[in-house]
Amino acid sequence: MANEVTIPALPCRDLDVSIAFYEALGFVRTFRQQRPNPYAVVSRDDFHVHLFTIDGFDPEQSYATVIVVVPDADELYEAFARGLRAAYGKLPSAGIPRILRPRKKEGTVRGFSVVDPGGNWLRISKHGDTEDKKTEDRSSGLARVIDNAARQGDARGDHSFALKLLDNGLAKFTDAPLLDRARALLYRAELAVRGGDRSAATESLAGALAVDLSEAEKDAISSELAHATEIVDGMD
Repeated sequence: MANEVTIPALPCRDLDVSIAFYEALGFVRTFRQQRPNPYAVVSRDDFHVHLFTIDGFDPEQSYATVIVVVPDADELYEAFARGLRAAYGKLPSAGIPRILRPRKKEGTVRGFSVVDPGGNWLRISKHGDTEDKKTEDRSSGLARVIDNAARQGDARGDHSFALKLLDNGLAKFTDAPLLDRARALLYRAELAVRGGDRSAATESLAGALAVDLSEAEKDAISSELAHATEIVDGMD
């Protein structure tokens, strides 16, 4: 049978908090009930999410994950980011909820992730992308380290281990191309923000800015630099 539709139902601790978060992403609440059990539905075009509460639910312990395939992951990220900035006064990039910028992790498709107030992961990727199982040629070992760190930090949410990988890579590959070094430091700043380490975040961002890049290289990492600067400046 063709044309089936699958809709995720995700747990949360506070229904109204989760509804407000999805509304910031551009969703519209289409249904809400309090009895016999708290339940709501939010929709954004053909993107539908059902929400329900569980007594004593801890978002930190949530394992729920939804894979979402969209025509343009980067465009959707920008729309989500605009809404979150307007609702939160900054881009939430640490803790719960948070949004992680688009990137391609080692062996995965390009995309980004959103963690909602219930600790549920929305893993969003571009329609038609496939995982590349072949090892790409790298100009340096540090570039591979960045990819591996991103898989740990973004895909698995283990920013501490990702930070350890980056620190080891920066210490080992001291002769890496300057562009790779700047990218590693910018991602290190992101990870430090997630860990709440303002000193490390500021130091890493300053280190990336101090790398002597050509104008073309600066253009190549302009979006990464803008993102790192925004979230470091937005730390509480």
